[in-house]
Amino acid sequence: MNGYEATQRIRTGRNKLGESIPIIAMTANAFVDDVKNSFAAGMNAHISKPIDMAVLEKTMRRLRSELE
Repeated sequence: MNGYEATQRIRTGRNKLGESIPIIAMTANAFVDDVKNSFAAGMNAHISKPIDMAVLEKTMRRLRSELE
């Protein structure tokens, strides 16, 4: 199972938290189509590797503020 499939299962699963829990794609695949596929699968953000900790922190803060 890849990340897209895992995200779709989380989003459609029985656990209600799966509908809203933030999911961030962290991948070396950084082309425009990869980003689009991540969002189409139900992910909330896409960060390319190698991970920039400042970008990760900014992304996590944004997702957290969206939940509040």
